[in-house]
Amino acid sequence: GDFPVLPPEELDYMDVAPNQIVGVSASLIPFLEHDDANRALMGSNMQRQAVPLLRPSAPIVGTGLEAKVAEDSRMLLNAEGDGVVEYVDANEIVIRYDRDEEEQLVSFEDSRKTYKLTKFLRTNQGTCINLKPIVRKGDRVKKGQILCDGYATEKGELALGQNLKVAFMPWKGYNFEDAIVISERIVREDIFTSIHIESFELDVRDTKLGEEELTNDIPNVSEEATRDLDEHGIIRVGAWVKEGDILIGKITPKGESDPTPEEKLLRAIFGDKAGDVKDASLKVPPSIEGVVIGKQLFARAKKDNVQKEQEKLKLQKLDEQHAITLNELQTILIDKLLVLLKGKVSQGVRSIYNEEVVPKGTK
Repeated sequence: GDFPVLPPEELDYMDVAPNQIVGVSASLIPFLEHDDANRALMGSNMQRQAVPLLRPSAPIVGTGLEAKVAEDSRMLLNAEGDGVVEYVDANEIVIRYDRDEEEQLVSFEDSRKTYKLTKFLRTNQGTCINLKPIVRKGDRVKKGQILCDGYATEKGELALGQNLKVAFMPWKGYNFEDAIVISERIVREDIFTSIHIESFELDVRDTKLGEEELTNDIPNVSEEATRDLDEHGIIRVGAWVKEGDILIGKITPKGESDPTPEEKLLRAIFGDKAGDVKDASLKVPPSIEGVVIGKQLFARAKKDNVQKEQEKLKLQKLDEQHAITLNELQTILIDKLLVLLKGKVSQGVRSIYNEEVVPKGTK
C-alpha cells in the first residue's frame, strides 16, 4: 500500500483523538504501538481481571486516559458546583455550594448537600467497594472535582496495581517460566492485599421428621465454639472467624426409632435434645478467614394483630411526614412567588372553565 505524507488541510478524515482507534483497556497500555498484538490482548484482559487493592497506586507512566476512565466509571462522587467543604468523615461529606440570589430564589434545595460514602459493599465478583474522602474540611471545590477515592482509584486516577522495582534475572531457578520471586516487604506491608466479601446462606426447612431449628444450643458442641452466636444461632457482627468455625447454628431432627413413653417424659423434663436431633450448622469453608460485617434473618410473613397495628402506625407516620413536607414546600413556593411578583401587573388568569380568577391589571 501507498502511505503518502500530506498536510492536514488535504485530509478528509481524521480521528478526534488518537486513542479512538482502540478500546478502553488497550488505550491504557503505554507505548501500545510498539507491542505485539497478542501481548496487548493479554494486557487488556488482565486489566479487566484486576482486583481492587487495599492501597493502590496510580501508574507513573500512563497514557493520560486514567482519570477519564475513573470519572466515566460513575463509581466516584463529583462536586455539583463550586463550594466549600463543611464536614468530612469516613461515612459522609457535606458541601455548601455557592449560589447567587437568583439561584437561591428558584431553587427548593438547601445550599448544603450531604454525600453518603459507600462502605464495604460487595460486588458481583466478590470484591469490595469502599469509598474514602480525599477532600478536607475548609477545602474549596470546583464543579466536577472528584471528592473521594474508591474502587481501584488513587486521587481520581485509575489505579489497578502498584509501582514496583522489577529485576529481570534468573534467581536460583525459583522464577522458572511464569513464576516470580517477591520480597518479604511486599507481603508484610500488604502491598498486594485486597479485601473480598463472601456471603453464606442457610435454609431452615420443615422435614418429614419435624421442623429444623436455628439455635445456639447445639448438642455435643462446646460453649467455646458457640460463644459468638446470638439467640437465633447466627454469628455476631464483628466476630473474627476462621476455617471450621460455626457461622449459623442449626439442628435438624434425626431419623430414629420411636422413643418409649419413659424416654419422652425424661426428654420433656430435662430438655435433652441430643438424642433426637443432629448438628446441621453452617461452618466456615476451608482456607477462609475474616471478620463478619453483616447478618440478616428472613422469615415468611406471619402477621398477627400486633404487627398489623404496628404497620398501620408506620404508614400513618409516613403520611403525616409527607403532608408536613408538602405543606413546607407550598409555603416556600408562596414566599418565592411573592418575591418574584412584587410590583408586577397581572395579564389576567383564567381557569380551565374559562372563568376569570385574577382580573387583568391586578397588582
